[in-house]
Amino acid sequence: MEKRRTKKEIVKMLLKNNELDEKDEEELLDLLVDQPISIDVDKQEEAKMTRGDRIADKVSEVAGSWGFILGFCAFLLFWVILNAFILQEKNQADPYPFILLNLLLSCLAALQAPIIMMSQNRQAAKDSLRNQNDYRTDLKSELILEELHNKMDEILRNQRKILKEIDKEEETK
Repeated sequence: MEKRRTKKEIVKMLLKNNELDEKDEEELLDLLVDQPISIDVDKQEEAKMTRGDRIADKVSEVAGSWGFILGFCAFLLFWVILNAFILQEKNQADPYPFILLNLLLSCLAALQAPIIMMSQNRQAAKDSLRNQNDYRTDLKSELILEELHNKMDEILRNQRKILKEIDKEEETK
């Protein structure tokens, strides 16, 4: 009959392919075996957010919405109609190749892109933390299932022993 592995052996076997140093591996073993490991990633990340992070998220949220896109299209259409038709005979603020509009659009894009990238980088870090948490939770669940499996095997062995004892007693009667 094969020897059953302990929890620590199972965790070491699962971690064999990861590049963890010995200290980190021991901490992870203790964490997985003895403590609850689930964390609320969103709350943890929200607690670390700075004002700049909140602003970047809000800008990304607004700039990535249909309301912003439709509003910006309306603004562009208004700008073109105003400068091409309404102010045509008067002293136009931005005549036909709309150089001022191009400047405004370039400035908006130059400011908006890094802000959105900041928000995406933070979201990627949050996703990575969530993935690590999922991995630890899955690993602990696997350990618990293995332990339950071992207990069920032990119960079945004990049940067989008891049945054999009962059969022996019945034979002797």
